[in-house]
Amino acid sequence: MSDRSLSPAWLAAWTDRVSGTLTAMTGEFERRHGFPPGTNEVRLASRDDQAAARTLAQAILIPADLVTFYDCIGDVTWADIGNGYFLDPASDVLLRLQDYGAVDLGADQKVHGLVIGSNGGGLSYAAGPDGSVHRTRTASLDEPELDKVADDLRQFLQLLEQSLTRFVVDGEPRSL
Repeated sequence: MSDRSLSPAWLAAWTDRVSGTLTAMTGEFERRHGFPPGTNEVRLASRDDQAAARTLAQAILIPADLVTFYDCIGDVTWADIGNGYFLDPASDVLLRLQDYGAVDLGADQKVHGLVIGSNGGGLSYAAGPDGSVHRTRTASLDEPELDKVADDLRQFLQLLEQSLTRFVVDGEPRSL
């Protein structure tokens, strides 16, 4: 396992950090924004989530870090951080794969990825077979144009955490 690979221990520490920040943020949210917060949580994986992750791993070649992620984390829902950040449960990723197939990540359409979430503003996130994470430029997945936003899932989760921290400090998440 490389220093960049996700481990259950790293994910547990990340979950603890962001969950603490989310708890503090939601406690102040209504006072700061004038309305109650929506759902803002990192949900730990249930047995059903883990089973869906195993099925997903059998259906298509996915990065090892994504398997580790879904073995530990069911989904990420941050409805009130900017437009929102959402990392879908493995069951939704699997259903999307079955219904629509993998998304083309490269201009040559030889590199395929899995849509794993969205930013709540209509843009989707896709994980490549090398573990990199890409974001669509538009809301359409029919002929997507994508930009790489992270070299791997660990970096992507760190960027999400930075967006959360920035939102708590000044009310604006970073562009991700």
